[in-house]
Amino acid sequence: MMEFLDRIPLGIVLLACLTLGLAPFMPEPHIWEKLKMLAAGTLHRPVDIFDFFFHAWPWLLLMVKLARMAMTR
Repeated sequence: MMEFLDRIPLGIVLLACLTLGLAPFMPEPHIWEKLKMLAAGTLHRPVDIFDFFFHAWPWLLLMVKLARMAMTR
């Protein structure tokens, strides 16, 4: 599994974060809206939970990839 993570280019992960992770950009990034809902305790509907994970996975992948890069150096 880690070898697969190592083969993903960092640029592709960053591009996913900036596009899918932040889309739609106006009036505010969707991930930011979902994080506010999570903090307020209003993230209840299944569609909102799915949407949260859909926009959060690029950021989670970036964090894991950066941690892996720091550990292997």
